[in-house]
Amino acid sequence: MLRDFQFAARALRKSPVFAATAGITIGLGIGASAAIFSVTNAVLLRPLPYRNPGRLVLAICDMRKRNVKNFPISNADFLDLRAGTASVFEEVGAVNTGRQTLPREDGSPEQIRWAAITPNFFPLVGGGIVLGRPFLESDGLPQPAPQPGAAGAPAARLPIATILSYDYWKRRFGGRADVLGHTTPGAPQGATVIVGVLAPGVELFFPPSANMEQKPDVWYAARLGYDAPNRNNVQWLTVARLKDGVTVEQAQAAADRVAGEIRAKNLVWSTAGYALRIEPMQKNLVEAVRPALVALMGAVIFLLLIACANVANLMLVRAALRERELAVRTALGGSWWRLVRQMLAEALLLAAAGAALGLALAWASIRELRAIAPASVPRLDAIAIDPAVVGFSALAALGAAALFGIVPAWRAARPDIAQVLRSSGRASSLGSAGVLRNAVVVAEVALSFVLLIGSGLMFRSFLALQRIDPGFDPHHLLTFETIGGRQGQQPAERAARQREIQQRLRVIPGVDAVTASFPLPLTGGYNPIRWGLESALSDPSRYQAMDYQVVLPGYFEAMHTPLLAGRTFAEADSDPERRLVVIDQMLAGKAFPNGNAVGQRLLTRIRTLEPMWFEVIGVVAHVRNTSLAEPGREQIYFTDGYMQHGFANKWAVRTANPAGAAAAVRNELARFDPTTLMVDVAPMDALVERAQAGTRFQLLLIGVFAVVAALLAGVGLYGVLSTVVRQRTAEIGVRMALGAAPGSIFSLVVGQGLRLSAIGIAAGVAAALVLTRAMTTMLVGVRPTDPATFSAIAVLFFAIAALASWLPARRAAGLDPTTALRDE
Repeated sequence: MLRDFQFAARALRKSPVFAATAGITIGLGIGASAAIFSVTNAVLLRPLPYRNPGRLVLAICDMRKRNVKNFPISNADFLDLRAGTASVFEEVGAVNTGRQTLPREDGSPEQIRWAAITPNFFPLVGGGIVLGRPFLESDGLPQPAPQPGAAGAPAARLPIATILSYDYWKRRFGGRADVLGHTTPGAPQGATVIVGVLAPGVELFFPPSANMEQKPDVWYAARLGYDAPNRNNVQWLTVARLKDGVTVEQAQAAADRVAGEIRAKNLVWSTAGYALRIEPMQKNLVEAVRPALVALMGAVIFLLLIACANVANLMLVRAALRERELAVRTALGGSWWRLVRQMLAEALLLAAAGAALGLALAWASIRELRAIAPASVPRLDAIAIDPAVVGFSALAALGAAALFGIVPAWRAARPDIAQVLRSSGRASSLGSAGVLRNAVVVAEVALSFVLLIGSGLMFRSFLALQRIDPGFDPHHLLTFETIGGRQGQQPAERAARQREIQQRLRVIPGVDAVTASFPLPLTGGYNPIRWGLESALSDPSRYQAMDYQVVLPGYFEAMHTPLLAGRTFAEADSDPERRLVVIDQMLAGKAFPNGNAVGQRLLTRIRTLEPMWFEVIGVVAHVRNTSLAEPGREQIYFTDGYMQHGFANKWAVRTANPAGAAAAVRNELARFDPTTLMVDVAPMDALVERAQAGTRFQLLLIGVFAVVAALLAGVGLYGVLSTVVRQRTAEIGVRMALGAAPGSIFSLVVGQGLRLSAIGIAAGVAAALVLTRAMTTMLVGVRPTDPATFSAIAVLFFAIAALASWLPARRAAGLDPTTALRDE
């Protein structure tokens, strides 16, 4: 084999154009597939960096009768779940995250990310401690009940045990060991106690829709008390570890029993269809991105197959041109296996060169993939050329060598010695291999057509996203969130603070309007609440789910959300005692389909344990709050005053130059209150672009693959027709000598190219009708079998085929019949 590889290397050096063309073609296929595999490996295949991650599951709350999924659970629900599933789970833990400000050494505020967890959370997932101690079970004992002590004072509250992340410990405290026993910066003495420092690299892995911080700086031990009456106060995500030998199905059965007991204890959960869904943690993390990554992986495998088909055609032609040499070797005693080995050695060398080039292309592409990938793709920082990617590339190279090497080698190693040696210098097998080369081109066209269809559907989806009206004007809006600061203890103080911020920002040159809400559209954080009419008082199952938003008066005017009926909030409406709401047209249509919604009443709860009546004063356009691709749920708006003021902390400033106004806004806030932090600063246009990022990412990659595939298919078609012209030179000379016009010869060659393309397109249509159904969740405003897309791509591919056929046809039509016959 070593001699075979040496001979193959010499043979390829003598044909540098062929070697470079084949190597680059295979390199493109392997490079694209290795790059996408690096993403697929990091996101879908690589286990989570936890202890025995395959046994970790999530217990997720759903309210099936209200079509609500992925809902957090309350203290009482968590404790009931933990007690009722002890037979199937080793451990059950809970986590919640958020952001707050802590003072630096100089007193300036710093934003930190916190996580509240049950004391068993780190043993559950596998987080080690490098300094101090882990959380103890006693750190999770509930706080004393709020009742007077022996001396008539409130009972003393227990301190909250705190563990610092390794990075925060190094950044904030310089890695000092004497932090143990101290309170968290800025916290009242004795309120929190630092007990340890976490090992590096501990992260939380939840899908972006969960709105969880991935890398908390400070971890608090949660003191969970059983609060059965307040099951509506939800905040926890639950992680559990299956016992050895217990399946997900068995755990689901145990969770179903617990959910049934919870429904029996709570009328609201019973009428909402409360359920607990057990799902593997890895599956839950990647569920939203799995269809897109599988589709992209399928696309690059198609591209690799097309590259292999192209090189196979080149190898067939090369073998045909070398048939005299191979026949001589056979006549001199060369065995069939010896010839096959020599041809396969060439294929393996080409595949190895393609793999090396492909790995280089993949390495160069990974940084770009990280830059353009949407935030919904988890574990982006884990994408790398690791041993798994190298192994995949090696397997791809071996598979490619087999695909494009075996058939040419088999054909070349079985020459008809006598016929070859009697024939002229022209390769006789150019014609005999024509059927095979035509079949390879048809396969190339079919595979390329499927990729072009996928690209066309994604392009239609992207155009549809551009045309979607989000329900407000996102242009000329600067958005940000304020955290920390002197909030005030009384509602009146907080209201004065909100008004002062508005007034200060309004006088900035170029600012037209200032408003705030919680949350803002497209920023996440939406949780449903229930609504109902009079019938819900006697039949709680009539309640339905809706999204809520808390806004300042003037919000709709600043956001340019159309008012459809009634009026919006006035300053006088922002009062804790006034139960007035604005609803969107979707809720108005559901609740009051036969009349005007203005002046009607709705039952709902947001600040109280039980639903209360609210008067509808206005109806506004529906806003796409969480996604541009999906309309989302119906919406209701409360005033910030009803929520005791200060709840709306996500701001929007309408100005002609949002990027330029950011510095002025920051300076004004700093002058007003230096302890207030302005975070998540972004123009609303950027948030809209982020909402389109998934579709743009898929469009870009599938589009690039489709263009490369179409070019390869065109090159393959050109190569086949060029070979046809060569093998039919004598025939063409005879035809022209007998009076055939150049135009008829031109049409003959072009017609053959179009016939091959038509067969390939027909096969591609059949395949695309089946395969594109896997893209359903990726498409917006277009069906996977969209006739317009299929028709447009078919016309485009016929144009590519006509162009690929034109050069060989022109050469054939320009042949001199005398020269052609003399050469033959």
